Amino acid sequence: MSHIRIPPGLTELLQGYTVQVLRQRPPDLVDFAVDYFTSLREARALASSPPATPPSFSQDLEFGPGLADAKQESETDEDEDLDVPIPSRFDRRVSVCAEAYNPDEEEEDTDPRVIHPKTDEQRCRLQEACKDILLFKNLDQEQLSQVLDAMFERAVKVDEHVIDQGDDGDNFYVIERGTYDILVTKDNQTRSVGQYDNRGSFGELALMYNTPRAATIIATSEGSLWGLDRVTFRRIIVKNNAKKRKMFESFIESVPLLKSLEVSERMKIVDVIGEKIYKDGDRIITQGEKADSFYIIESGEVKILIRSKTKTNKDGGNQEVEIARCHKGQYFGELALVTNKPRAASAYAVGDVKCLVMDVQAFERLLGPCMDIMKRNISHYQEQLVKMFGSSMDLADPGL
Repeated sequence: MSHIRIPPGLTELLQGYTVQVLRQRPPDLVDFAVDYFTSLREARALASSPPATPPSFSQDLEFGPGLADAKQESETDEDEDLDVPIPSRFDRRVSVCAEAYNPDEEEEDTDPRVIHPKTDEQRCRLQEACKDILLFKNLDQEQLSQVLDAMFERAVKVDEHVIDQGDDGDNFYVIERGTYDILVTKDNQTRSVGQYDNRGSFGELALMYNTPRAATIIATSEGSLWGLDRVTFRRIIVKNNAKKRKMFESFIESVPLLKSLEVSERMKIVDVIGEKIYKDGDRIITQGEKADSFYIIESGEVKILIRSKTKTNKDGGNQEVEIARCHKGQYFGELALVTNKPRAASAYAVGDVKCLVMDVQAFERLLGPCMDIMKRNISHYQEQLVKMFGSSMDLADPGL
């Protein structure tokens, strides 16, 4: 099985079909598949011939990646993907959900680079805001330089809608400062599902998968954002992520925690994770600190320690006691994210260690289906402590 290679474009093709099944909920999946792929073929034929009336099936169906919207694209911006203009920083682009893009087939960049001039002071602030953005971690220096050149500053006011659920994706945003609410509307009810507090990024999924915005982001204070246009994001970030997929997808499929996820859900995880390398003895997370990331061990070994209430070290402080070891395919750092409390333990590298890292926003957005498994593990951790210390200790208490 390890020698089977997924043909380029297959993942995107099946993902587009799956998205439409979930949206349309057809009574007969086979008939729906026939209609869907027939319309896909007809639209492809239309794209290579003079503009004509598109098949009626496409008029009421919003296709996923891999299908060009023959009617609207030919009428509004027929040659946009051939001669890409430098985008206006705040222009809203329409109908990107049907835009075809296969990074595996992209051989070279021929589009003009987007550059927004910046002062030295702006450049320093931008670099500081982007230093912990996981999507940028796997870029080489030239790619990162192009991304920073293309980013533009956007000032926001209180109650300003940065993006709205259901809109097409235009820009990816990195937060320099400010607080923002994440709101999701479902069944005519709007609820807050999280907040950003002077750090983080958002807007990548709509650009990666050509899907409408999944949430509304509203500023709850004055703030400053750095935006990256859709064209540059897809040319650099999406292409880079395609390479990353090839590296990580087989490993992600082997992680027991993630086996309950759909293939498309696991691929989204691959797209938002970053890789970090630690040397022997490096402290990866610290007990008592605010949690901002979740870790899966790619290679090596990690030991988990907590501060004992009864044992002291030579300096008179609470001695750290080892309670567990984690190995390849296992995860840690989830406890504080599940309980919304400070880190309950510290984690140290044993020898050289590679970890796949997911930030808290992506964790909350993508690992919802795994929450029950992780919550069950909390009681398992507590059972371990009872065996070791003879009493139940609250793992979420950073004062352990």
